[in-house]
Amino acid sequence: MLRRGKKSTAGRIFYQTLDILGKKANEEPLKVFKQAIDNVKPAVEVRSKRVGGANYQIPIEVTSSRRISLSIRWIVGAAKSRGEKSMVDKLAGELLDAANNRGSAVKKKEDTHRMAEANKAFAHLRF
Repeated sequence: MLRRGKKSTAGRIFYQTLDILGKKANEEPLKVFKQAIDNVKPAVEVRSKRVGGANYQIPIEVTSSRRISLSIRWIVGAAKSRGEKSMVDKLAGELLDAANNRGSAVKKKEDTHRMAEANKAFAHLRF
């Protein structure tokens, strides 16, 4: 969400998003935020590895810190591509959708898991 070092703008957007979440969800906004992050955290991901001239997508477990950073990155990316007017509305909508197991960020997690499941046969090539 931070663009060109504008930390105060990014902070303002986030805090206004939390205010909107509190009004829309009728719940504590940080609880909704945490639920959204938990619903988007991936358990596995695929990494490319070249073996004998062929590239294989190898499923690998994701570390806990990378899970959080990936989920935040996916939520912000999905929010940017939404159709609402301001970033505050976009981010609030995406967080609400993610907390309810809907939206683009949750779909991205499911796609990642599906890809890892499809390439499970190459797990023995793990580095």
